[in-house]
Amino acid sequence: MIIFTETLPQEQETLLGLIDKKYHANLCFFEESITALNAGLFSEATLLCVFIHSRVDSATLAQLPHLKAVVTRSTGTDHIDIETCKKHKIAVGNVPSYGQNTVAEYAFTLILTLARQVKPMIERLSRGEFCRDGLKGFDLFGKTIGVIGTGKIGSHVVSIARGFGMEVLCHAHHEDADLVKLSHVNYVPLETLLLQSDIVTLHIPANPSTLHLINKENILLMKPSAMLINTARGNVVEIEAIVEQLHLGNLQGGVGLDTFESEDIWIEEKYLKNDTLSAQELQKAMLAFSILRSSNVVLSPHNAYNTTEALERILAMSVENIHAFLENGTLITPVI
Repeated sequence: MIIFTETLPQEQETLLGLIDKKYHANLCFFEESITALNAGLFSEATLLCVFIHSRVDSATLAQLPHLKAVVTRSTGTDHIDIETCKKHKIAVGNVPSYGQNTVAEYAFTLILTLARQVKPMIERLSRGEFCRDGLKGFDLFGKTIGVIGTGKIGSHVVSIARGFGMEVLCHAHHEDADLVKLSHVNYVPLETLLLQSDIVTLHIPANPSTLHLINKENILLMKPSAMLINTARGNVVEIEAIVEQLHLGNLQGGVGLDTFESEDIWIEEKYLKNDTLSAQELQKAMLAFSILRSSNVVLSPHNAYNTTEALERILAMSVENIHAFLENGTLITPVI
């Protein structure tokens, strides 16, 4: 059985058009995500196609005895227990390059929203107040942007930033020589980037080495006037660090978070009814919610990928992975 989770009716229709008809009898679509709490519903799955809100952890996998492959319709794989999959010889594939421009554009949507006071302006106009007092913004031209992670998305961010006439500092595990040559960026240590940047934006995967890469200690290096943007994964930034700095009057340039720690509690309301949630998870979710009403904070529900074109690329690449596995037993874009 080929089971798709987190698929809306229009996505299901698109997938049916993409998947070879000979496999249609074995397809099953669900709008909900899969977790250890409902994994029994998916026990017949031989191939599972999921999205970011599913939790394919060891407890979930233990309830899927026939599973041979997991295909995630995302670049990140932190919602999948890769080690357990490897142990049980379950193939895992992702979509590594669907949205380099899409997510980069969204990062600048957040940057411009904060730089030009769009949030308080819209709130004011919705109350019928047509006044620009207190809405003074700032130019991006000439500012320094620090790009953490220079893969496909981060590299596109660099290109956009250059178009705005910004200075660019980069920090990454591996330096991109072509990016240095073509865009004239400087790679620097993380501490230097935090000290010198007017805007810091993150474009890195979630893994043990990036957990709380921005934290209570090193966030103190950022300028009081700086802006922080995260369109990567929630746990690469310690939510307590952001809250503390906002309360101290820092991060005056604003905070734009498309992803934040324990976001699933708000994105998936059913999590609120889950008695197994830890107090720590709930606290992190409440901390994120506590800053929502700040005029210089913009939160969005993991929406950076969400364009017509990107979704088409995601579904097409996912189906290519599925066809390859069904026909040849291998994935086009394997993670393991």
